[in-house]
Order: sequence, then C-alpha cells, then structure tokens
Amino acid sequence: MINNTLGKKVLVLNQSYEPLMVIGAKRAIVLLLSQKSECVANYSDVIRSQSFSMTLPSVIRINKYIRFFRTDVVLNRNNILKRDNFTCQYCMKKVHNMTIDHIIPKNRGGKDSWNNLVAACSNCNTRKGNNLLENIEMKLLKKPKKPNYLFYFKQYINKDAQDSWKEYLYMKN
Repeated sequence: MINNTLGKKVLVLNQSYEPLMVIGAKRAIVLLLSQKSECVANYSDVIRSQSFSMTLPSVIRINKYIRFFRTDVVLNRNNILKRDNFTCQYCMKKVHNMTIDHIIPKNRGGKDSWNNLVAACSNCNTRKGNNLLENIEMKLLKKPKKPNYLFYFKQYINKDAQDSWKEYLYMKN
C-alpha cells in the first residue's frame, strides 16, 4: 500500500502558480521537508512514521521562481494517438491496433505535421488509401491541431485522483 501511495504523481507549480512539471510523491515530500516548496493541495492519503505524519501532497508550489522555457510537444505517433484519445478520427472506434493517417497523402504533397496526421483504425485507413477526403465520402470527426503545452500535464489526470490539478491546468468548468 505504501509503495502505491508513494508512486502517485504530484503537480509542481512555479512560484507564479504556472504548471512546471509532474514528479513522484517521494521527491515532492523531500521538497516539502527541505522547505523548498509549499503544499497547495493534498490527496486523502497520509504518510506516517514513528514520530511523524503528513498528508500526501497532490499539488506543490516551489518557493523560488524558475525561468523555464517551454518546448513544443514532440510530433510522434504516441502523442498523435494521445491527442486523438486513441479514437479513429473517421469512425470513432477505439481499437488496439490504431494507425496514423495522412489527411493529405504524402504522394499528393502532404506533410508530417500536427494538422495533417490523425489516428485511424486500419479499416478506415485502408478505405481512404491515397485519396483526398473530398473525393471519397469520408469526414473527420474534428479538425486536427497542434496541442499546447498543457497537453503534457493532462495525460497524468485520471478521473478521480487529480481533481485538485484541474484549476491549475485551466480545466475547471
């Protein structure tokens, strides 16, 4: 049980409350105990030793501002599948063996870009082939676009545990 608790993820905020990174609970506890950060939100879990107990942090804020330059989200197969929620962008199926489709085929000048690549099941990808969408009767569920830097953080959110993260990731309704 304790390994499962210490295996949880913690959102790290800059001094300005901007999301910086996601770290493991062990590292977050060290940052709190060394007074390099403060706890903003907690999980319901409690960490205990013989002479000490504390609630497990869910969100921490570091005490000193860090200049941090965001890098773009890397264009790769895994990130395209995550962006499209592992769902075929033509028929809405979720299948294990998802493929990547060029909306405008490479042999017609299509590039490897966020706007031209989508997740597709093998049936839809085969059916589309090297055709343009307007030449065959297929439509995209949504227009593909490049995800912003918050995309990285959202992959760590599960339905229950990280509700406290949502307001810092601009996900609150």
